[in-house]
Amino acid sequence: MAFKRTVSPMRIPEGDRLAGMLAGIGCALAVDPIRDAHIEDALVGAVQAGMEGDDLRSLGLAVQWIGLHGRVVNVDRLTRVAAHLPERSRACWAAVATWMAPDPRWRRLARMGVPTDLLLVGNAFQVGRRGEDARFAGSCLRVPAGVLREREGDVLTAEALARVHLGYRYRLLIGPTYRADMWAALARSPGLSPSALARCTYGAFATAWQVVRDAPLVGGGLPGAPGQPG
Repeated sequence: MAFKRTVSPMRIPEGDRLAGMLAGIGCALAVDPIRDAHIEDALVGAVQAGMEGDDLRSLGLAVQWIGLHGRVVNVDRLTRVAAHLPERSRACWAAVATWMAPDPRWRRLARMGVPTDLLLVGNAFQVGRRGEDARFAGSCLRVPAGVLREREGDVLTAEALARVHLGYRYRLLIGPTYRADMWAALARSPGLSPSALARCTYGAFATAWQVVRDAPLVGGGLPGAPGQPG
């Protein structure tokens, strides 16, 4: 059977798994981190937890993470996934994309939202009392200032995250692409087949086949591979 590309996670992370994934991408949570957690899966889970389940802590961490590391987000994948999310979650992603508008990769995602209040009760009162969160001002999502925590130390810096997250490091080297994630996955698990590599990175089989084909050309020199400097 031919491999069919998929961009949506098999199961959007929630609960303890979501917390572990957020810790794995550098968020300060008192849980065991899931090593090299997939970046977009963690962010999608955090936004959905915040918008659909009122988990403002996870949502705040995701927003702060994007503010620090938005340049390494695979926006193509986020845009494809957002099209299948509930309306409130889509509105949040559209608002994030409006905030990120200087980067043209986010423009298509910015058009996906409808006017939405972050808080289900008392949002207008809180906006009138505190003003709007500057990150979302002018977007489709109305967020009262101070509701989403933003504190130094809640998210690792780029330098610190690159030391502990192999996929992040490869995105810095290659760019925020499926190919970068494939090289990182192959550095962790050199025996992956092209189809397995494509599935675990949500990429195309053709790209995975090229990466597997080219890997012997660099051999054990893959950064982060066993025996190589981390």
